[in-house]
Parts: sequence; C-alpha cells; structure tokens
Amino acid sequence: MSDADELLTSPLHDRHVALGAKFGEFGGWSMPLEYGGTRGGVVKEHAAVREAVGIFDVSHLGKASVRGAGAAEFVNATLSNDLRRIAPGKAQYTLCIDDLTGGIVDDLIAYYKDDDNVFLIPNAANTAEVVRRLAEAAPEGVEVTSQHRDFVVLAVQGPRSDEVLAGVGLPSGHDATPVDYMSFVEASFTSATGETSDVIVCRTGYTGERGYELVAANDVAIALWDALVAAGEEVGLVPCGLGARDTLRTEMGYPLHGQDISPTINPLEGGVGWAVGWKKDAFWGREVLAPIKASGPTRVLRGILATGRGIPRPHMAVSLTPDLLVGEVTSGTFSPTLRKGIGLALVSTSVDPDAEIGVDVRGRREVFQLTSTPFVPSHVREA
Repeated sequence: MSDADELLTSPLHDRHVALGAKFGEFGGWSMPLEYGGTRGGVVKEHAAVREAVGIFDVSHLGKASVRGAGAAEFVNATLSNDLRRIAPGKAQYTLCIDDLTGGIVDDLIAYYKDDDNVFLIPNAANTAEVVRRLAEAAPEGVEVTSQHRDFVVLAVQGPRSDEVLAGVGLPSGHDATPVDYMSFVEASFTSATGETSDVIVCRTGYTGERGYELVAANDVAIALWDALVAAGEEVGLVPCGLGARDTLRTEMGYPLHGQDISPTINPLEGGVGWAVGWKKDAFWGREVLAPIKASGPTRVLRGILATGRGIPRPHMAVSLTPDLLVGEVTSGTFSPTLRKGIGLALVSTSVDPDAEIGVDVRGRREVFQLTSTPFVPSHVREA
C-alpha cells in the first residue's frame, strides 16, 4: 500500500507520534517500528524486554468472535489444535489450515471463554480470510464476527511485567490466584478519572519472556496505555516497536506467518506440528497432512547461527557445499543478546541437523551452524 493515508492506525497513534516513533506498514496498519532518538531504538527496546519490561501496541492483530450454541465444538472441528485439551479460561495456539493443500492460512490464539464463546486473535493481514472461512463453514446458530477494529491489544513483556500490571490494579501471575501461562482472566481497570472498563488479561506473548497481552475496548486505550507507562517508570519500562518484537521472537525461534509459515508451508515443515490435534476426528487439512506425517516432510524449519559476522535475511540461499543448495532463509536478523547473526531456514531433511551450512550473504558464502531453537533461554513459564 503506497499511500500512508490508506493505512489503518491504532487508537494510540498520537501517543506513538509524541514518543517519536518511526512507523512501518504491518498487515495494512501503520504501527511503530521503533521509537529511536535518545531512546536507543531496537537494541535498547530489545534489551528492556529481556532485562526489565517493555510495552508494545499490537492493536493491528486481528480480533474475531465465534459465538452460539456449540461454538467451541465448531472451532475444534475446523482449527488444528484440540480445544478439548484445555478448559474455559485458557488460551491456545492453533492453526487455520487449507483443507486442500495443507498449507497454513494463519496461526492464531484462541481464547476459550466457554462452550458457546471463543475469541480469536489472528494475524492482521489474515483476519478477513480466517473470518470468511469460518463464517462460510459455521453451522446454523453459530455466528462468526470480525472485531478487528473494536479493540486495542497491548503486550506488557519482561521479567518485571507483573509489577506493572499490579501498579494499575490488574491481576498477574504473582497474585494469590495467579494467572498461569496461557490462561486469561476478565478483569476491571479503573482509570485515573475513576471510570471502570473490562480488560482481558492473558499470560502470553511473542518475546519468550514472562509477560501478558491485554485486550480492551478502543475507548479505554489511552487511559490504559498511560496508566501502564506511569506504573512502569520505577521498573524501567520502555515503549517498544515491532522491530524489537521481531528480534525477540527470532531469538525464540517463533515463526512469523508469511515468512516461516505460510499457505505454501505446512505445519510439519514449519515446526508447528505440535499445534495439531492429530487424534481429533476432524480439522481442516487433516486428510492431506496425515500421509505427510506418516512419511515425514522433505524440508523442515531449522535455526541457523552465524559462526562469523554474517547476518542472514529472508530468501538467501542455503547450501551444504558451494554447489549443493539445500534450502532458503525464511527469517534472519542480528541477535542483540548473542551479538551474532541468527535466523530460521527451510532446509532439506536430508541434511544432518548439526551440519554447518553456507548462506549466500550478498554474494559471499557465510558459514552458519544448524541448531535447534530457542537461541536464548525462554522464561515464559516461570512461576
């Protein structure tokens, strides 16, 4: 989209402008890429999340509701993961898989409210397609509704995130009744003016650190953001853009839809086969994926770690020897934590999982080590 005026903006856009944000296009939205200036940009924002706490506006993420008698049963029969493995009040990572190709239409989070109400958070660019597919398949009595522009989503991420939530009166994992990993609660937030609003607090995120994602109506966005920023001042909270979110998720080996997983990459290739309820009677893509699972995929997503100074980028060729191509980089960046180039690559399963490989970095063959992920320790499940 070439005309920036056509891009959607967050209810917090003016706050980001005031903080000196640099903006980028994400799924049709203009969102903060980094805050730059004296704040230090991506590297400082990344470090804040690993060491203290950062706050992200991720309101570009999709929102959709599936409601009506048997809504959860319908979601379970279409999306990949098995909702029967969790209870109401839990969230689950799941996939929308193409029934004909087995490719990943989207990866999303399902909030299981009750048997008749499931709230979905897809990726921004894929929301309309996910909603369309679900709406067309929904049985009588189940309604699928896009709420893409109705809610703000804030991610408070880092080892001191609990203190920030406590500072605004929201529940966290340190409460007497803790919010456990991949659980959510519907809480009340009271603004500085005394107005009370509903906020969903879910212990999840995309950074690998202990943290939370907060979903609230647009009209409370500014009050909630301001309160969280104020509460975080004493513990080193830093506003973070989506540039740092990308370096953080890459260090974890978390896939990004459109790069590491996509309609041309199936769950077994993309390393997210664990999010498929293989024992379920039905889900979209089951018939086409079953024989692939039985025989094994011919390519898989692997971590790559630089042994030198090379920084990988998407679409760079991966070779076992200078003349033997074995794959392609899907995501790549400089790791602020390791101070090295890291990435993800789709690599032939014929290659030894511990092999050294070459990546064509601007015409130079840089040596990388194939490795498992995460590249740095994850702290999402810590009590």
